[in-house]
Amino acid sequence: MIKSMTGYGRAEEVFQGRHIVVEAKSVNHRFLEISLRLPSAFLPLELEYKKKIGEKFKRGRIEVFIRLEEEDGDAFAASLNLDVAHNYFNVLNRLKKEFGFKEAINLKMLTGFRDIFSAQTESQLSPDFLSQVETSLQDALKMLMKMRQEEGFAIYRDMEGRLESIKDILKAINLRAPQVVLEYQRRLTERIRDLTKGCELDDTRLAQEVALMAEKSDITEEIVRLQSHISQFVVLLQSDEAEGKKIDFLLQEMNREINTIGSKSNDTEITRQVIETKSELGKLREQAQNIE
Repeated sequence: MIKSMTGYGRAEEVFQGRHIVVEAKSVNHRFLEISLRLPSAFLPLELEYKKKIGEKFKRGRIEVFIRLEEEDGDAFAASLNLDVAHNYFNVLNRLKKEFGFKEAINLKMLTGFRDIFSAQTESQLSPDFLSQVETSLQDALKMLMKMRQEEGFAIYRDMEGRLESIKDILKAINLRAPQVVLEYQRRLTERIRDLTKGCELDDTRLAQEVALMAEKSDITEEIVRLQSHISQFVVLLQSDEAEGKKIDFLLQEMNREINTIGSKSNDTEITRQVIETKSELGKLREQAQNIE
């Protein structure tokens, strides 16, 4: 069954006196793009976390936020490395003296050096703590996947209804096609009579013209192919192989067939039905942009 590319998931857990909050959300994207924001102490684990996230999704922009807070809701306490701060301060003073800078060294300059601060202590990065963070991450991703599946089902129902509408239009076009040839024969006969002003008509020649027109305007092959595409579409939507790219390609083929029907039929009523079909295909394509 198809899955949407949009969704949201959240997991919270209190462990070792800290509040672990993981949020995951996703939006449409042509490819898979993962954005991960996490405390600085977890930066060495960034690639590992991205790999775990990438194993669960095929397309979409996935944004994951991992925050650590105090149990009372305050931000996770940071610690200050004074030795590193002093070293930076001394180096800045040397640069100031060397180049004759007038500007005073201030707090804003020092806070630009990230390694002066640390958000974790060794005890808080214990294997148990890291294991709990990963568990919360997996829980948030499961919730995100569930929402994407639910939205995917809603997209499926909408697409299913539009495909049924296209089927009904094709039936009407199929019934109308033979009548188009008969009407052409009638108009052609009347036109020739007007031009010949009562002269005897060559029935054989007239039959040849009608047969030629019938051959040029025959849309049976396009209707059959379009019906086949619709059947493939339904099977694809219900399969585990349903992907937005495959569906989009199938919609392109369907659009090509309906355009050919419109150009070959040269009939006002069929043209109107072709426009309705293209409208439905356009809405299907919009929905396909949301599919993973």
